[in-house]
Amino acid sequence: MEQAFSSEAMNEKNPKWEQCIKRENSLYSRNNGIRSEFERDYTRLLHSQAFSRLKHKTQVFFAPHNDHTCTRMEHVLHVASVSETIAKYMGLNAELTKAIAIGHDIGHAPFGHTGEDILNSLLENDDAKNAPKKFWHERNSLFFADYIETLSDPNEVQKNLDLTYAVRDGLICHCGEIDKQGIRPRDEAMDLYDIKKPGFVEPYTWEGCVVKISDKIAFIGRDIEDARAYHILDMGSYRELRQIVAGTLGFKPKIRSGRAINTTVLMNDMIVDLCEQSSPEKGLCFSDSYFTFIKELKKFCFSNIYNHWRLVEFQKYAETVLGCIYRTLIKTQPYAQSGRIATALRYYPKLKSTFEDWLVKFTNYAPRNESDRKKTLRYETKEVFNVDEWESFQKCIIEYISGMTDSFAISVFEEIIAF
Repeated sequence: MEQAFSSEAMNEKNPKWEQCIKRENSLYSRNNGIRSEFERDYTRLLHSQAFSRLKHKTQVFFAPHNDHTCTRMEHVLHVASVSETIAKYMGLNAELTKAIAIGHDIGHAPFGHTGEDILNSLLENDDAKNAPKKFWHERNSLFFADYIETLSDPNEVQKNLDLTYAVRDGLICHCGEIDKQGIRPRDEAMDLYDIKKPGFVEPYTWEGCVVKISDKIAFIGRDIEDARAYHILDMGSYRELRQIVAGTLGFKPKIRSGRAINTTVLMNDMIVDLCEQSSPEKGLCFSDSYFTFIKELKKFCFSNIYNHWRLVEFQKYAETVLGCIYRTLIKTQPYAQSGRIATALRYYPKLKSTFEDWLVKFTNYAPRNESDRKKTLRYETKEVFNVDEWESFQKCIIEYISGMTDSFAISVFEEIIAF
């Protein structure tokens, strides 16, 4: 029902309001501001470098040369569009959903979920195989927002984003991989770094829940469209798609020139079904037929797209690329400790300049004979990593790699192996 959630919207009347607009540090004021707190978060994320790099990060198909293949940035914009549509119809705070949506994937690794798995495996050891994942992109989005991404203040000093609690919460709680009906926000605020697994803690706001479910709506149809463009799907796959639609939604779609599902129609129908079925009492939910349809579509995508042999072959290449960069950098710890990282990486100019800047900005590293470089560059950032401690230095490298685009990672890899 339209405006059914208006009494639950995140605004000054909501008892969670003060917690939701909390920031660790107050933002500067220009004395002519016209934006709300959540609008400021939206633009801070929009102007961040991590968001800019999403245009060259994998959604499903790695380092695509086709300009019309969906990248991580396009996916994020789809989520923002879907969540804003749902929030406006339901009467929720669309500014908050847009802010969460635009930043929800800034912590994604290069090469998509494959890159995420690779970085996590590099952090694991033999006696920790059953431990929670050490690297997962939802948490990394929060980490990048809190500690890595910076913007210049009016005095040209680089400072962290300092987002509101509601947006930060939405970033780490956005995982839409777990199929669940009746999604509703949790009641209590918490230390967000106490969340140890993706998908098991619900967001603190209804708006965060909308982004979580919009993430799922946005990727399913578009992934099928791109797979069709790359001839990943054969006629047997199209017949299977038709059977899924007929068996769960009750009608037989026409197939013309291999087109089994129209992405925009699919997304529209899922949005409409969600809006018609959801209520504050029931939570965010689909009808039984659409919920079954979404689960079957996900199964189809895993069987016919994500595990396709061409993607599996590239996954092996991605493992080689990221593993090589990691192994190259992990050997440089003695040089980092003595301020000589430029010497260690002198034959790899791209890697040298970007990694040394990363160390200056986020660690206790001090380049030899230039200990005040951080001050000179006007970086007012925290010391997140310690180059003298092995685990901290390892984590530093993983985070540095996680920020790379597909194309930059490949170019650095080629730089390392070139003779």
